[in-house]
Amino acid sequence: MIAADLIELGITVDCLPLADVPVRGADQVIGNRAYGETPDQVAAIAAAVAEGLMAGGVLPVLKHIPGHGRANADSHEKLPVVHADRATLEATDFAAFRPLKRIPLGMTAHVVFTAIDPVRPATTSATIIGEVIRGFIGFDGLMMGDDVSMGALSGGIAERARASLAAGCDLVLHCNGKMDEMRAVASEAPELSGDAKRRADAALAVRKSPAGIDLAAARSEFAAMMTSGTA
Repeated sequence: MIAADLIELGITVDCLPLADVPVRGADQVIGNRAYGETPDQVAAIAAAVAEGLMAGGVLPVLKHIPGHGRANADSHEKLPVVHADRATLEATDFAAFRPLKRIPLGMTAHVVFTAIDPVRPATTSATIIGEVIRGFIGFDGLMMGDDVSMGALSGGIAERARASLAAGCDLVLHCNGKMDEMRAVASEAPELSGDAKRRADAALAVRKSPAGIDLAAARSEFAAMMTSGTA
């Protein structure tokens, strides 16, 4: 249903699904956007969301790689710092993303994982992108950083764009609509080439024509599920 609504507007990419695993005591920025409380449950539902979007002709964007569920702050406002050890992260936060590594597009998290890179958040950390996202998780899709205008990142907008691209992001995401910032980001973003272009081409190649759907029936079924509490 989400894909059908988007396609009607000419939108063919959606920043879903989330594979963030919430942890008790963490900031509530993920909150009820989380699909469950265990890596297996989150990964299973995220896979179904991605499948539904693809069936509707919309490319999914897996986020927030390698995990935002343990963050101790809202990255829209300030930089979250996670102190969990690497073994714990690999068994929980990172684990939910591994079964989803073939989703064609992904988005990084503005979160510092001190066990891996004590200074830089995933978006601007070549270590986390190389060792965790491309390595342990095995994600080889086209990767964008989360919105560079968010409060978690420091420095000017152009500097943030450069840092994310230098760390290994393929695309820069900018969302606040401020034209001067948009120009600064555009001035730093090169034409896609090399691995970035290969990943972009691969993502476009798997986009399908929308499958037929009886929206009225689907909305009715969904409403009934929500009312009965079975959703």
